[in-house]
Amino acid sequence: MDLYEHQARELFAEHGILVPQAEVTDSATRARAIARRLGGRVVVKAQVKTGGRGKAGGVKLAEDPAAAELAARRILGMDIKGHTAHTVMLAQPVDIDSEFYVSYVLDRAAGTFLAIASAEGGMDIEEVAATRPEAVARIPVDPAEGVTAAKAARIADAAGLPAQAVDVLVRLWGVLTREDAVLVEVNPLVRTAAGQILALDGKVTLDDNARFRRERWGAQEVTHDDPLEAEAAAKGLNYVKLDGEVGIIGNGAGLVMSTLDVVAGCGARPANFLDIGGGASARTMADGLNVILLDPAVKSVLVNVFGGITACDAVAEGIVEALDSVRLTKPLVVRLDGNNAARGRAILDDRAHPLIQQAATMDGAARQAADLALTANPL
Repeated sequence: MDLYEHQARELFAEHGILVPQAEVTDSATRARAIARRLGGRVVVKAQVKTGGRGKAGGVKLAEDPAAAELAARRILGMDIKGHTAHTVMLAQPVDIDSEFYVSYVLDRAAGTFLAIASAEGGMDIEEVAATRPEAVARIPVDPAEGVTAAKAARIADAAGLPAQAVDVLVRLWGVLTREDAVLVEVNPLVRTAAGQILALDGKVTLDDNARFRRERWGAQEVTHDDPLEAEAAAKGLNYVKLDGEVGIIGNGAGLVMSTLDVVAGCGARPANFLDIGGGASARTMADGLNVILLDPAVKSVLVNVFGGITACDAVAEGIVEALDSVRLTKPLVVRLDGNNAARGRAILDDRAHPLIQQAATMDGAARQAADLALTANPL
């Protein structure tokens, strides 16, 4: 579960990390009153669970309460990468001397955590990481050892951070471990002209497996900003929206991740992660296909299933069931293997839909789906 910036800052403050004073509102009129309380001059920031707010116009410096109201009025309701700004945060501005980037993230492949830090934080950190990777330090952190003052000093030294950042690195690790997070990020972490180290922005992703321990955020905070993710969640689907053109459905997280990689290797981009699970029913298959077909970015769909607990004939029946409830306008490539695969293929052959193709292998199916997506005519 991703937290909003103001929630992440709340956690930072509770763990002793300095943040500028701020308040949140969903009203432009109240934004004026908040700005007055905060001293008049404020930064107005859209509260959405995505990056790139500044470049999208979702962060504005207001010189006085009237300007704060106008900025809030413009930002509220703004669409930022598919996320609607329902609230804004007004924060006291800071006299910045230097900007840094620090984060801890769970490295699932290595079975450890990774500290990522750079002396060049701010809006262009992605460009820095892409063009000058040597400017971004990546230090493994053993979960059993954690981040001590000595470890934090090594991270700061590797990234070129000032000595004052060491204490923040230790406290940020405390946020990660005590709040059941899999990601904590501060961008930018700044040093003010007076020498203070403050977190101006924050991102925290909590482990969904520990959600029962995090009731403080309330049920409303579990909602999804992306409408497709909300639709999928309502149907009990394990779905994540991505920025691609090939819709992906598979049974089992490992198989789905492999399918994403194979599609990317064919030159196309996956549009989503969707795992229908090891014991998924025909109804689950139909629900998943319906959600993917709602995505206007999808140009083709790849169903990659290895029949085990979920028999391939049940998957095929789910596809046919979905075709009865939604008009298929995008090509669908299906690879079935394993339990009842021959029966599943026969069901699809009998349906004989002109937009459904079958493939014998995962590589072949990925190539077909990628080619279809890349050659599709724009809508």
